[in-house]
Parts: sequence; C-alpha cells; structure tokens
Amino acid sequence: MHSPTRIVRSFAALALCGGLAACGGGSGKSSAAPAAPASSAAARPTPAASPAASAAPTLPVGSDGRAPVFFHGKRGGAKRVALTFDADMTSDQGPRAARGERFDNPELITTLRRLKVPATVFMTGRWAEQYPNQARSIGGDSLFEVANHSYSHHAFATPCYGLPTVPRGGARADVERAFDAFRTAGVRNMVPYFRFPGGCYDDAALRAVAPAKVTAVQWDVVSGDAFAKKAGPVADQVLAQVKPGSVVVMHCTRSAAPTTEEAVRRIVPELRARGYEFVRVSDLIAGGSGSSGS
Repeated sequence: MHSPTRIVRSFAALALCGGLAACGGGSGKSSAAPAAPASSAAARPTPAASPAASAAPTLPVGSDGRAPVFFHGKRGGAKRVALTFDADMTSDQGPRAARGERFDNPELITTLRRLKVPATVFMTGRWAEQYPNQARSIGGDSLFEVANHSYSHHAFATPCYGLPTVPRGGARADVERAFDAFRTAGVRNMVPYFRFPGGCYDDAALRAVAPAKVTAVQWDVVSGDAFAKKAGPVADQVLAQVKPGSVVVMHCTRSAAPTTEEAVRRIVPELRARGYEFVRVSDLIAGGSGSSGS
C-alpha cells in the first residue's frame, strides 16, 4: 500500500536511469515524496482548454491545486486491464539515435495490432520528434491513445535516479512542448494524461503540472521489462500481479526493453483466458476511479 507521504511506485534499474530513458524494472522508493492520490470522484469531461484532441475523461483537480493521480480502476465488476507503454527518449539522446540505437519498437506495435489489444502509449515529445511517422501511425489508430510522458524525460521531482531535472518553473512548459511535438507529428488520438518520468513526483510537481489540465497516471502493476534479458520473468510478473482495473507499466523502447514484445505475446492470451478485457486508460477512468494508491 502506498504511504501518502513517502512511497512512490517508481523504476528499479537505479544505476541505469540516468543514462537510459526507459526505466521500469520494478518498484522502489524515492525520496521525492508523492502527495496523496486523487479521490475516487466521478470522472468529468476534459475542459475545452485541454491540450488533448479528444474529450477523454479526467479526474478533478484537488482543492489545493494539485493535479489528480490515477493508479488503477475499480476492483469490482468487470475484469478489465490497461496495458500502458512508455515510449521513452530523453532530450539529449539524439546522438545515440544517430549512431543506430533504437528507442522505438515497431514489432511491439505490430503485435498489439495483430492481437487487437487496445493500449495507452505514454510518449515523450523527443520520441515523437525522432520517430514522427511512427508517432503519427500510433496516434491515428483507434486501437491506441497517446498520452504525455513529458518532452524531455527529465525529473519533475528530485532525487529521481540520476535523471536531469526540469528547470524550476518549467514543468508546465515541458508538458505542453510534448503535446506540441505530438501535433507536429500528426498525432490525432491524444489524451490529457501525464506520466512523470521515473514515476517521481511530489506536491510541488503536482501543482506545477495542474495548469496543463492533465491527470497524472501511475500504475499498480510493474512489468519489470526494462533491461530484462528474458521475456518469461516479465510475463510471470505481470500475470502474478494483475487484478481487475489494473494499469500495467511496460515500455516501447527496443534498446532498453528488448523482451517486451515477446512477453506481450504470452500475457495477452493468458489474461484473456482468465476472462480479462484489454482497455485503454481512458476506459478505466471513464468507468470510475478505484484508485487509492494501494
């Protein structure tokens, strides 16, 4: 269970997070303490001023001005699960991409399409700039929705596993720059959801991103796909943790999460055999928040 003052579900490949964008090997602690998660208030339509193109449901901003945080959907009722994929690339990794390192994973997207799995892709603006054709293809497919993972993949609260830090007062601009990059790439299915790089946030970070009219989205199932060498343990970890309403964090970054596509090929049929339906994060939020951080 989350402590409302100290524990953040965050990425476990601690030594590697500063050098690679896709971090997500497990759960751990960060000294950047999160605020208490959002209440289970009913979802409301996105305001017209939202940077997203669609009227996806969001959670209400807190009375103290903090952006709401969503961890998972309702536990009772329908067995629904949302697979989410972080398309990570930091703002300074262009030279590595130029040398041939692949921060994309088109085979994963092909597999999701073949298996007809709806998903939410949390994309950095820098990733969309590096792979505009893929961003446009993902963002134009009704199977998927594209959410915001920041422009730079820099930390919004510190310390955060060695990630560089967003400049003071620059949080909202970084979020909006990512949405601008999506528009430039031709992404249509944008939703007003935001995932903090490294999973690190605190009260100040929530207040800083609130003017961008986004709902922060965390997770309750850690896949452990980042830097994994074998797909089996990744699939085992997901299958052992999923509950009705779960949000699973995975990655769409081939160089740092090379086994994800193979793991998905096992996860999807096994969860369907258990009676689970795959949905997007927007579908879970529309169904009502069961999130309490636990």
